[in-house]
Amino acid sequence: MKKYVFFICCSFSMQLYAQTKEVHFLDKREDKKIDIVVGGRYFSSFIFPSSLEKPVLYPIQAANGAVVTRGFPLDKRDGERTDHPHHVGLWFNYESVNGLDFWNNSYNIPAEKKGKYGWIRNVKILELNKGKSAGRLVYMANWEKQDGTVLLIEKTELVFSGTENSRTIDRYTTLTAQRDTVHFNDVKDGLLGIRVTKELELPSDKAEKFSDSQGNITEVSPTKNGANGNYLTSAGQTGNAAWGTRGNWCLLYGIKDQVPVSVAMIDHPKNPGYPTYWHARDYGLFAANPLGQKIFSEGKQELRMHLAPGASVNFRYRVKISSGTQPTAASLNAEAADFARK
Repeated sequence: MKKYVFFICCSFSMQLYAQTKEVHFLDKREDKKIDIVVGGRYFSSFIFPSSLEKPVLYPIQAANGAVVTRGFPLDKRDGERTDHPHHVGLWFNYESVNGLDFWNNSYNIPAEKKGKYGWIRNVKILELNKGKSAGRLVYMANWEKQDGTVLLIEKTELVFSGTENSRTIDRYTTLTAQRDTVHFNDVKDGLLGIRVTKELELPSDKAEKFSDSQGNITEVSPTKNGANGNYLTSAGQTGNAAWGTRGNWCLLYGIKDQVPVSVAMIDHPKNPGYPTYWHARDYGLFAANPLGQKIFSEGKQELRMHLAPGASVNFRYRVKISSGTQPTAASLNAEAADFARK
């Protein structure tokens, strides 16, 4: 039996690392972006323009070229929802940091109310290292008040890799408090989030408002916009039942252009609040929030994280985008076990 288990583990390891693609970067720092290319094909861009309130990965493509992120508000597409303009690509921030809302900040906030919101800005690219099996991007940024006071310094390492049918992002983030003690209140909106393409939304019988590429608003039934997504968590929760539950991974999967496409988020045992709660909505918001436990547990649990000046906290996440095949629970359990060793 032990030999058999060892063979299975080794077989999975070979699948993880066999036929990995070369990763390189197109350095466009003058345009506030870095393009990521995997196996000669565009994957995503790390963008940090002053017009955005946070740095993000946008857009994100699967290995087959299918775009898995929503276009709005940066690129309006036919049939898309136009809600939540702060949902852009793949991002990392939080709703309540010393009372400032970093999560909901966007161009849509009136100037007279901006003082209640925080920015992640002054992004500096520290390293860009291409590789035959993985590429590494390291950046530093400030979590700031509107007056420029720095609450946290963020240092993030993004490791990109891919195979014929997958793209993987390993994110390692360290947040360090500066002059003031930093309080992360226990709230709903956080921490690692992605807003997905309309096909990965869950089907619904509710009428919603959608926009065409010219910005014209039309009411369309979500079941007619191609929505066919579904959630599956490591605890076996599916559909809308995934929201507010815990698990060490969560998969969002569906069909786009007649091809299976999926996005999996994987938590790490060393993260605060492990296993995370899933802030997984039917309209296309897919997020891991380990810090907002009170609302998800209906008051049974609460986590209020504090960082004294100079203290740090680390977060580790893996995001895996697959196309052509749908990951199984067994393969995601093995993927999570592999990531836990990182």
